[in-house]
Amino acid sequence: MLSVEKLSVSYGGLKALDQVSVTVKEHQFVAIVGPNGAGKTTLFKAISGTVPIESGRIVFEGIDLATVAPPKRALMGIAHVPEGRQVFKDLTVLENLEMGAQSPDARAHWKKSLEQIYALFPRLAQRHGQFAGTLSGGEQQMLAIGRGLAARPKILMFDEPSMGLAPTIADAIFENVEKIYRENKVSILLVEQRVAEALETCDHGYVLESGRLILEGTHEVLINDPNVKRAYLGM
Repeated sequence: MLSVEKLSVSYGGLKALDQVSVTVKEHQFVAIVGPNGAGKTTLFKAISGTVPIESGRIVFEGIDLATVAPPKRALMGIAHVPEGRQVFKDLTVLENLEMGAQSPDARAHWKKSLEQIYALFPRLAQRHGQFAGTLSGGEQQMLAIGRGLAARPKILMFDEPSMGLAPTIADAIFENVEKIYRENKVSILLVEQRVAEALETCDHGYVLESGRLILEGTHEVLINDPNVKRAYLGM
């Protein structure tokens, strides 16, 4: 479904990504883990088209995304739940969710999508008329995820969904991400610093450090790798 092929991205002469290759198959949960500054968010921005590519290519369902303008990538079925949530603070919860439903398919299934989002996040239903800027951090993360679901995506990309959240709220967010994967015909690409949770949930994972991929494999392979245990799992 999604193929990132030998991708390199630079900022001011410094390589943020260096020959990175990642594959996400249809209805597969893929996690990318690594420390701050590893290039995880840059990878997502390259897929979404908000940073220029130095070399390599990104192919989605057989289409080279270099030929597709960034706004049209969302219409192809690529939804991005960004780092820091980035909700529209001066719009209501319902208006934020409506912003996700831009494609013809999403608009045609808006009522069904809204019912699903409210069932997944009842707190959003309770606060549907409330301005997003007045929500707690956890509620804003729920809203960002709901906005992504409203797009009826083929692939849903989560960028650090636990960032800045209390551990109990972060745990609940992870549970909902897993539930979305189980109950929807959607592929998941997750970038996350909470390595144990990310690797436990995924089908396949990649470890990214200083812009380079240093390891990949199934979640069993990565969790049992001695270097991963020592560097990321505190074992």
